[in-house]
Amino acid sequence: MFEIECKNPDEIILTTKKTSIKFNVAEQTIDANLNVGKIYGPGEFEIGDVAIRGLPTGERTAYEAVIGNVHIGIIGDNEEAAMLDELGVSDVLCTSSVRAVREVEPKVVIAMGNVDGMVTELKTTPRAEKKYKLKNFEALPPTLDVVALT
Repeated sequence: MFEIECKNPDEIILTTKKTSIKFNVAEQTIDANLNVGKIYGPGEFEIGDVAIRGLPTGERTAYEAVIGNVHIGIIGDNEEAAMLDELGVSDVLCTSSVRAVREVEPKVVIAMGNVDGMVTELKTTPRAEKKYKLKNFEALPPTLDVVALT
């Protein structure tokens, strides 16, 4: 089981039983309170029970985190075609990009940034939550679920 929180439009926090990791898409950082400090930019990392891939996208970095067998894309408003191809399948997508949602086709969207504009274009109603909790892959919804974290 893990939880996803969003403290501001640029940050996503993943929390598992073993660790808590903050992804900041604006600063391109990963912060897990490690002795070495924050991790910057692209690369492959394992922190606790989370496998992370930082994807270079021109001047920015997008992230893919895998917990168990659930793939989580953390891309913010980034919608570069090459990055979306590199990201591949995401079960949960943290974004404000409607284009990314349509191309990646996740089961769950964690809305970052302009939630109203996103749900209008996707013709859906967001579910407001403080935290999004997911037990495992089998607990993913069968159709698109948009979550606005407050």
